[in-house]
Amino acid sequence: MMIQDTSGQDTVVQPNMSKKLKWPLVAGAAVLLVSGLVWSSVGGSQISESIKRSELRFATLEQGTLTRDIATTGKIVAANAPILYSTDQGTVTLLAKPGDRVELGDVVATIESHKLTNSLKQQEALLEGMLSALERARLDARREQLKAQQTLDMAKVDLEAADRESRRGDELIENKLISKIDFEKGKDDLHKAKLLSAHAKQEAELMRDTLTFEIKNKASEVNRQKLVVSELERQVAALNIKAPVGGIIGNWLTEQKARIGQSQPILTVVDLSAFEAELAVPESYADELGLGMHVELSFGELTLIGELSSISPEVRNREVTARVRFEQDDRLHLRQNQRLSARVLLENRPNVLMVKRGAFVSTGGGREVYAMNGDIAEQTDIQLGARSMSHIEVLQGGKAGDVWVISSIQPFNKAEQVLVR
Repeated sequence: MMIQDTSGQDTVVQPNMSKKLKWPLVAGAAVLLVSGLVWSSVGGSQISESIKRSELRFATLEQGTLTRDIATTGKIVAANAPILYSTDQGTVTLLAKPGDRVELGDVVATIESHKLTNSLKQQEALLEGMLSALERARLDARREQLKAQQTLDMAKVDLEAADRESRRGDELIENKLISKIDFEKGKDDLHKAKLLSAHAKQEAELMRDTLTFEIKNKASEVNRQKLVVSELERQVAALNIKAPVGGIIGNWLTEQKARIGQSQPILTVVDLSAFEAELAVPESYADELGLGMHVELSFGELTLIGELSSISPEVRNREVTARVRFEQDDRLHLRQNQRLSARVLLENRPNVLMVKRGAFVSTGGGREVYAMNGDIAEQTDIQLGARSMSHIEVLQGGKAGDVWVISSIQPFNKAEQVLVR
């Protein structure tokens, strides 16, 4: 016996079209009603655009202190990193390698200069000869002075003898024991003896002055030669290049055993006791920089305040190099050429109406912005003033508490009013 299905009992029901269209019609009417209310509330004839709120950035105008600054980057450099130069031409031998630690006065390189060392030996030999000549001149001077003294002594003896003969003649002439001619000859001998004695005395004094001058002249020549030798000794000693500061060897600036000229750079010594920050500032800000300006240096999470210590007078790659001196901090583990970010604080303007910077400055030329009035962004003419890296001064077109669209104004298509939904 077969069991039949229920297909014979089913009845076909036709769909009700009014119920199918009911919910779409209701939803459409609601949208039209809301849109009509919004358009009627803002004067729909002036609104031609609408933009999603998520596509825009907003900022509120506020009153406060505007800090004009320059954001830049830089690196850590040693405050004292002298470059050592060759003192004479020759063959260089580098004794310290890059990274080696050295102390003040350590010999880090030597220069072999045969010309300079031979010149020193020649001048030393010349000095020895001049010293011998000086001693010989002193001996000759003593000998000449002795001869002059002997001549003076003999003249004194002759004078005494002539004086004695003259007195004896006076006695004899009174007793008429000698002739007048012999008497006068005795007087002439006395006068001659006096002249010879006076001349011998003058000759001895002149000889003493002459010999003194000759000795002084030769001594001056010896002193001059000593200075020549002393200078050459200094130059030879300078062939041993010494570290002017304690630290580490930086870079070799020449090759080992290379033939170098005078005043050629050899190597650098880095003083690790003090560091400075070297910043690259765009040349457009060069005229605003000044020594002593405060600079905010960022080392990761740690921020320090320093001041500009030097500004380069030249421009390279459209940038000006500036040095910043700052207090060393034990929390910092600084290394040569370590990168950092910095902010040069140019000026503080108190009680300024300002707003955060955004793309509206460049896209609107700094002359227009869209200010929020409820859900409507209205095109507004503005005038901007001083600028920092984060804020910009508002001179006209706004007041504290106003909300501006600080993103690009290009999506607004120059419309006077735009709905922000």
